[in-house]
Amino acid sequence: MYLGLDLGTSSVKVIVIDEDGMTVAQSSCSLSISRPHPLWSEQNPDDWLRAAEESILSIPKEIRQNIQGIGLSGQMHGAVLLDKKNRPLRPAILWNDGRSFKECREIELNNPQLRSITGNQVMPGFTAPKITWLEKHEPKIFSLIHKILLPKDYLRLIWSGEYATDTSDASGTLWLDVEKRIWSEAAINISKLSIEQLPKVFEGHEITGSISQTTAQRLGIPQVPIVAGAGDQAAGAIGASVIKPNDASLVLGTSGVLFIVTEGFLPNTKEGVHAFCHALPNKWHQMAVILSAASAIDWVANLTGFISPEEAYRAAERKGTSDDVMFLPYLNGERTPHNDPHAKAMLHGLQATTDKSAIVHAALEGVAFALTDGYEALKKAGGLCESISVIGGGSRSLYWGKIIANCLDKTLIYRNEADTGPAKGAACLAFSGVRGNNIESISKPLPIKQVIEPEKNYTEFYAQKFQRWQSLYQETKHFN
Repeated sequence: MYLGLDLGTSSVKVIVIDEDGMTVAQSSCSLSISRPHPLWSEQNPDDWLRAAEESILSIPKEIRQNIQGIGLSGQMHGAVLLDKKNRPLRPAILWNDGRSFKECREIELNNPQLRSITGNQVMPGFTAPKITWLEKHEPKIFSLIHKILLPKDYLRLIWSGEYATDTSDASGTLWLDVEKRIWSEAAINISKLSIEQLPKVFEGHEITGSISQTTAQRLGIPQVPIVAGAGDQAAGAIGASVIKPNDASLVLGTSGVLFIVTEGFLPNTKEGVHAFCHALPNKWHQMAVILSAASAIDWVANLTGFISPEEAYRAAERKGTSDDVMFLPYLNGERTPHNDPHAKAMLHGLQATTDKSAIVHAALEGVAFALTDGYEALKKAGGLCESISVIGGGSRSLYWGKIIANCLDKTLIYRNEADTGPAKGAACLAFSGVRGNNIESISKPLPIKQVIEPEKNYTEFYAQKFQRWQSLYQETKHFN
């Protein structure tokens, strides 16, 4: 059996698969976020460790005792800063932290060559500008940095004593030469760091070490190998069998991510496309990332007084229209295609007759339009797909899927266990690394639960409304 762990923003999820790749156990533990100042988003790394170990210990003992390998997945871009005794110097700065927007401009202005190395625009979400901010605003802490790790790799260090990461997660730091799949000393030097302060980079299936004896005893599992794993998006894609060129997935979680596998390196830095290494050798992927997806629907549901998001989804489906209300879902700024941490959310077109169901419907459409905006940027860089596998918590609403399918004009495929993606992908990588099996033989497509085809009448309707929706941001961004 093989254990996959996904260190998310709102929870830690653990899944165990058997030799046939089938799920035999899973558990989770919630996490909270600290926002001490505007644009800040932080977590305590030791809270991750507590949640991760609680989740593992929730797996039945007889299953834990038969685990043969561990794979790690996690939220990307976070900066875990360690001293020489491997103690966190401060709370980790997360992927959705926007405080370093000024530093991003400075880095872009002073280092025009960086985009050609990393294949990505400098954004506050990435790791490198966080460190530039730290050097400027918390110089004492900056001077004490011994190692910088990404979130999931802090767990690896505590459990195995190894400083290691994988190519997909490292792609989100702005220190990796993404095409060559190695650290770039030129990029690292921009952050006034040395390559010795970063972990060694592995491919996702490669073994980075084994858990220590004390960890094994504490968690009730054998002293098994840990593979490098993957960033959450690449791991989720593997869990959904999105592994061949032109395979695509759509993650509807806290954020929204449209992910397309590419055989080559296909950046589009101008419009904020993320061009990263996939967690498979000689494979890359593109991502269009919106910062608020299912979380935007949750926010609107709460704002309008629904008992739960599920009730809000049902009410919107019964309503069937937004009554010409439009919603910009930029509750935490936006990445693709705007790269604007100051972008603001908006409800436009409210009238005295507007009810809360119409507002939720507008939110469902607004997130779908934001994903369409991102997909247009992927296409300009050569990204191609025919159908899209849907994963994440938002995959529970098939009605929302109809709206998204019609906005994107793409077929959406829903499969069983769609919400286990990243943890399942991490477990598959562990299976591949420990047994030496090809990932294609392990990450097999799960049974299809539902297929949603675009409908011509609605695709034409939404194509026209999308044009009007796009103009909202362009005509109001000077207010941000």
